[in-house]
Amino acid sequence: MTPNKFVPRGAASFHVKHEGPAKDLYFLLLPKLTMLAFASAVEVLRVANQVTNKELYRWFLLSENGAVVRCSNGIEITPDSRLEDLPRGAMTFVCSGIEPANTVSTNVLAWVRRQSAFGSKFGGICTGAFALAKTGLLEGKRFTLHWENVPSFTEHYYDLQPTNNLYEIDGTLMTCGGGSAATDMMLEMIEVEHGKDLAMIVSDMCIHHRSNNRETPQKSAYSVALNSRNQSLINAMQLMDESIEDPLEIADIADRVKLSRRQLERLFKKYLNDSPNRYFIQLRVSRAYALLNETNMNVAQIAAATGFASATHLASRFRKRFGQSPTTFRRGWVEQPEKAP
Repeated sequence: MTPNKFVPRGAASFHVKHEGPAKDLYFLLLPKLTMLAFASAVEVLRVANQVTNKELYRWFLLSENGAVVRCSNGIEITPDSRLEDLPRGAMTFVCSGIEPANTVSTNVLAWVRRQSAFGSKFGGICTGAFALAKTGLLEGKRFTLHWENVPSFTEHYYDLQPTNNLYEIDGTLMTCGGGSAATDMMLEMIEVEHGKDLAMIVSDMCIHHRSNNRETPQKSAYSVALNSRNQSLINAMQLMDESIEDPLEIADIADRVKLSRRQLERLFKKYLNDSPNRYFIQLRVSRAYALLNETNMNVAQIAAATGFASATHLASRFRKRFGQSPTTFRRGWVEQPEKAP
């Protein structure tokens, strides 16, 4: 008897009442996808099948032309097939990773639009939201993507605002921020379709501490990161993060959090060993770094988007932080032809 590749054997078992057909899920792999996020989604399906000894889910991997896809860590994945018409109502997750604005082709976008027009449902894993945004599937929807890529996403798509949550399920649209957030998203799907108890044992099998709230922020709260419970400091940092393009004066920030400037400076010195002004500048330089990596904006545009008076001003701050100008830095990221091992 040929073993069922979707139902591996295991020691743990759990009974569910399910005699219907398996749910088919498709994963569209884009170049440089994040392997952790992809595996975190698929492994949950495998474990659900394994512990129930039933074919609850089947999964199929697609790439643009059926060729091997290289992940961001250099590992290659062989898909099951090239892009083809899927059954009506099929669910496809777009799996992306680094450089998401540049790794989706016009052929892939045309395929997504065609499948959507014929009733297919779509989701995004890690930075899959970039591709979905280009096809218009995110308009009027709640969605998310990995927090690292939010700055460049919002520069590309002014009218779309991702949430900061681990994952979002808005109707048939499912998106997550990558990593273990993909596990949480799939666990919710399993709970809805097969019950809370199965979702719990699958979570335990993955040795995963499940977040039962999709609105859990992707990034640790400032209070946790700083080992601080000082709400005024947390609020000040949030104000800085929200006003990068049009930076508030430090005195204004202090006033808004109901502190004197001297009090605010003491808090930053105590918990960050830095001044509010230096911290804010570094925050803006970090945003410039992200935009240089993930957008085609020129240095002057990036300077404006990060609150610097000019490209020269940004270049000065960037060089002090990274040891080279923004232009030199970007030039160094231009891909060179790969050499044979």
